[in-house]
Amino acid sequence: MRQFDTREHDLPTLRAAFDARLETVSRVHEESVRAILDDVQARGDAAVLEYTRRWDCPTAQTLLVPEAALDEAAERVRATPLWPVLELAAGRIRDFHERQARTTWVDTSRPGEMLGQIVRPVARAGVYVPGGTAAYPSTVLMAAIPARVAGVRAVLVATPPGKDGRVPDATLAACRIAGVDAVYAMGGAQAIGALAYGTRTVERVDKVVGPGNVFVNLAKRLVYGAVGIDMLAGPSEVLVLADDGADAGVAAADILSQAEHDVHCSAIVVTPSERFARAVLGEIEEQARTLPRADIVCAALAENGFLVRTRSLDEAAAVASLYAPEHLHLLVRDPFALIGQIENAGAILVGPHTSAPLGDYLAGPSHTLPTAGAARFSSPLNVDDFVKKTSLLYFTADSADNLGGAAATFAQWEGLEAHARAARRRPAG
Repeated sequence: MRQFDTREHDLPTLRAAFDARLETVSRVHEESVRAILDDVQARGDAAVLEYTRRWDCPTAQTLLVPEAALDEAAERVRATPLWPVLELAAGRIRDFHERQARTTWVDTSRPGEMLGQIVRPVARAGVYVPGGTAAYPSTVLMAAIPARVAGVRAVLVATPPGKDGRVPDATLAACRIAGVDAVYAMGGAQAIGALAYGTRTVERVDKVVGPGNVFVNLAKRLVYGAVGIDMLAGPSEVLVLADDGADAGVAAADILSQAEHDVHCSAIVVTPSERFARAVLGEIEEQARTLPRADIVCAALAENGFLVRTRSLDEAAAVASLYAPEHLHLLVRDPFALIGQIENAGAILVGPHTSAPLGDYLAGPSHTLPTAGAARFSSPLNVDDFVKKTSLLYFTADSADNLGGAAATFAQWEGLEAHARAARRRPAG
């Protein structure tokens, strides 16, 4: 981990170091993804299958996973300890997001006026679930259930198949529990293109959500406008903000839990305590030795790991907000007193018992969180990502007369005479 001290390094220096963690995309990557999207738009299923055979399953013949395959997978998983865990997680996720539900409202408090907002779900949502070499049933639940709570009519999942052409049982079982309407065995930029543009097999959606690699995020960025997207969710991040009384072993465990995702993940420790700084470095080294993915962890921490010593907890909070982490773990004596000083974070994990994996799997909030500093301006995936709002306006003749002159003045100051005349115009007779 690279080490900094605010006694020697100012915030602009830290910002430059933090920005270096951001995923860089070459022009070649972008041109490659654009070509894939153009091909999918032109050739539909044939193009998607061609890319699927090239990168995922050489013998792929179809994109749509049969309903019978979902039922059979669910039955197999039902006989394992995973099934009750999936149901427990689904219930907690549904309960959390039902508290976010938005409703249509109308205000008639001003005489002669009715103003309001109509809240409707998007009709179709596409959920991208990473896969291929691993299964992520948690991502299915974390994205599809908020869509269902929002009232989305059709929720479609795209996930890459394994080399054998199959989608993992756990992923399909989660799709059954979440009430997904269709599952497509396709991944990468081609899957995003199929969801955005539609093919003979894949129904076009109104919004695409879910995390993915650099190619998936590039594709989401490029199809924006043809469809909506939630965010560009990149490699995992965790920031531990700790004081002298924190348990270094707990902190190290949370750091390693995020760093094991892939070599591009980022982890940072911010503390005013020299004792804790030394202890956590030792714990990270010790715990990493026995991890099956130790090589990934070590590469991630060497490239994107930071240890920042500060002069105070207040300064530590400022550094945390500068970094704007996906996960922020507060391991301090009075964490609730510090929450108000945290301006930017995707999720704040409070206290030593609130581990990042609890948030990732079972707590309730979606684990699709803003990364790469996007917590400065965006939010975790939630019900609002699946609804749209329409403004509703009505004026009687008298109320329009009262405001028409002011609207015309506004328009004339902007140089829009037709606007001004329309504001004054009244129905004939």
